[in-house]
Amino acid sequence: MTIVGQALTELICSECGVHYPFAATTWRCACGGPLDIPIAPNFRPEALAGRQPGLWRYREALPAIPATLEVSLGEPMTPLVPARPGSGLTYKLDFLMPSGSYKDRGTTVVVSTLRHLGAARIVEDSSGNAGASMAAYCSAASIPCEIYAPADASPGKTRQVRCHGARLVLVDGTREDVALAAQATVSTGAVYASHAWSPLFLMGTATLAYELWEQMGGQVPDNIIVPAGSGTLVLGAYRGFDLLRRSGVTDRMPRIFAVQATGCAPLYHAEQLGSPTVEGFDYPIADTVAEGIRIRRPARGRQILSALRETGGAAVAVSEEEIRTGWADLLGRGLFAEPTSAVVAAGAGRLLRAGRIAGGERTVAVLSGHGLKSTALSV
Repeated sequence: MTIVGQALTELICSECGVHYPFAATTWRCACGGPLDIPIAPNFRPEALAGRQPGLWRYREALPAIPATLEVSLGEPMTPLVPARPGSGLTYKLDFLMPSGSYKDRGTTVVVSTLRHLGAARIVEDSSGNAGASMAAYCSAASIPCEIYAPADASPGKTRQVRCHGARLVLVDGTREDVALAAQATVSTGAVYASHAWSPLFLMGTATLAYELWEQMGGQVPDNIIVPAGSGTLVLGAYRGFDLLRRSGVTDRMPRIFAVQATGCAPLYHAEQLGSPTVEGFDYPIADTVAEGIRIRRPARGRQILSALRETGGAAVAVSEEEIRTGWADLLGRGLFAEPTSAVVAAGAGRLLRAGRIAGGERTVAVLSGHGLKSTALSV
């Protein structure tokens, strides 16, 4: 049987360019930089004919593993719902993924590949959604899983982790402390499968672009607005549309706008300082209801900033009041998103008012997580 997909043969450091043989246990370069998988531009629209809707229909752009080892929970092509008339804005409901967040795009690819490679134990660190997603897919794959999360993570998300049978380890301290605790398990033989570091995860989030291209009749939007913490949606969208362009499917890229809360906005502050990285400077930190994007130093910060710059997009910081207003606006349209998702509604409003995007343009804002996961806000 012919296995369709991208061959996993090497990893390349995005910082220093060093090459490594592909291995499940290699998660970071010796220099500390994140690793990437070279992706061949072989997206073929004609290959989609006759395939069922869903994420794994894009096999040519995903890892080459046997279909029998795919760990799928039936990831749908998530719907597009228009916002208010005249805004040109459409919401993509990625909170309708099986575990209730867009993280399933990346997790199905990570767990499927690690299952193929024989991983015996998987560890992830997460503020909530990535951990819940990993717990769900590891349960489906019958792979033991450990999730490290902040002690103050939303109970709805930690309950979901426990219900899927994963071992939950709550860590006091910062989000960085949580990551360090999870990374320490590598010495015990676990596969550290962090969504923030894994290039496999980005291959999954890139499917957002392929879906939008199909849903928009073979066109790409003018603008994409996404919440940004670790930046896996920013980079997924960028890499997906770039693959479509390199494959000759489209000749343009949408502008990508990354929305953060003012309480934790490293990408925004880096742009204001003209810095190509999120390292080397301090910025104000405060609590935010958008807990899912409260990441002080995203591991792929340099790549995220580069993607925003190359597409003509930007990082946008929105206040707590704007987030609450955006959340209420979504509720008024029948959309129950968690506060972390509501930042895109706030960001879209700000961009429209400032004239950064126009009502005549096609703009897609991604709602990343379901409102049932978080009770940080109430009506």
